[in-house]
Amino acid sequence: MRMDVKLPLGMIFSIMGLILICSGVFYKNEIVAKLQFNFNLWWGALIFLFGFLMLILYFRTRKAATGN
Repeated sequence: MRMDVKLPLGMIFSIMGLILICSGVFYKNEIVAKLQFNFNLWWGALIFLFGFLMLILYFRTRKAATGN
């Protein structure tokens, strides 16, 4: 059985993205107020989407390999 790197990458990036999203939602500082752009929120969303895509690709590959 081969180890597919998409599963750990997907989990790590999804968790990191959720942490950044929560940080962007709950902790606003002077930079966000000054620039009117929440970097933590948007980067967290981007990282979470990448991790979610990796998880989807992992489960599709796994399903195709088992033949179901």
